[in-house]
Amino acid sequence: MTVTDRLLPPTQAIEIILREVRRLPVEVVPLAEAGDRVLAEPLVADQDLPPFPAATMDGFAVIHDDTSPWREIIADQFAGQVVDVEVTPGTAARITTGAPLPRGADAVVPVERTEVRDDHVIILQDDVRPGENVRPVGADLRRGEVLIPAGTVIGPAEIGLLASLGRAQVAVSRRPRVSVLSTGDELVDPDQEPGPGQIRDSNRFSLVVAARRAGADVVWSGRGPDDAESLRRVLLERCAESDVVLTSGGVSVGEKDLITRILDDIGTVHFRRLFMKPGKPFHFASVGQAYVFGLPGNPVSAIVGFEILVATALRAMTGQQPVLPRPVTVVLEHDVESGDRIEYQRGVVWADGEGVLRARNTGSQSSARLMSLIGANAFLLIPPRDRLYRAGERVRAIIREPIEGQPEGDGGWEPGG
Repeated sequence: MTVTDRLLPPTQAIEIILREVRRLPVEVVPLAEAGDRVLAEPLVADQDLPPFPAATMDGFAVIHDDTSPWREIIADQFAGQVVDVEVTPGTAARITTGAPLPRGADAVVPVERTEVRDDHVIILQDDVRPGENVRPVGADLRRGEVLIPAGTVIGPAEIGLLASLGRAQVAVSRRPRVSVLSTGDELVDPDQEPGPGQIRDSNRFSLVVAARRAGADVVWSGRGPDDAESLRRVLLERCAESDVVLTSGGVSVGEKDLITRILDDIGTVHFRRLFMKPGKPFHFASVGQAYVFGLPGNPVSAIVGFEILVATALRAMTGQQPVLPRPVTVVLEHDVESGDRIEYQRGVVWADGEGVLRARNTGSQSSARLMSLIGANAFLLIPPRDRLYRAGERVRAIIREPIEGQPEGDGGWEPGG
């Protein structure tokens, strides 16, 4: 039996994907368009910040060991300007937060610890330390320091840092161009009333959102015909115009599972079955320069397969780090049944008052039950074994959304679900 036909553990399937996918080219975009993109080159500081010693609060710039009881106010130093004065014994300069320290001064006394009399100030603080309330040169960053490594997704803080260093343009990885193709004559659009034996197409819309959230540019989405030759033409067209093509349905072994046969004909199939639940039928193939991921038709299977495998490929293609999420250890709150394959149960993970991560699943884990994903911030990894996983046992989990405190109520989970 070849690798293509074997039931592959998800970890081995990911290894194959990471071996096959290629990095996408780098492009330069304006700073305003760099948000949520992947930084292609490390950001290295080309200057010290701040470039001058700056006050960290409103007050008076002084010489720390000056013992003069009264000090003449010789200037007002505001942020955004520099006054040409020098603080000497017996003098002080009024200063605002963020303003550069005048020559001669080495400390700032907060305004609430002073008393102003006409054009003089009385320092009410007995012991002023050198450097007090002063942010020194390079306190935020030093020239030559690597500030943001390549592969980082650019968020608000990263954008702010790029702007503060004068980076009006940013080198980022090109977004993967993704097409999403649903298959099956039983599908109708959401605004249509299903006829006998028909269902509304949900996978196409779920996968479009999932791809966008993973940083892809969705260039096309639609439904494919259940006619082999027509579907073949559509698939070849999408592969020619995309980096990644996502299909849903048609990947099992039935007479109408056309994706399986078409991929064998037009591309190189790397694997087609996984030792995981949900999502046993899952195709990964190369067609020309494009990668095709044939996802199952069951809605939950499609989303789980996307998050575990496809999102990993998209991260690798853009150089995002880390490529693989790091599982955490959680304590089960209830008994959980195991199956014949490793199961990615949809669950809720939270931190209790002692910092222990606790978990429960979301009830019925049917691969058609989208409600099992609603509110789920994690996948609980349940390996196969011949007995229950009991409440209090530890298992691994992949976190999908932020972990919060203990949820209210019982959340609707069912023991053993």
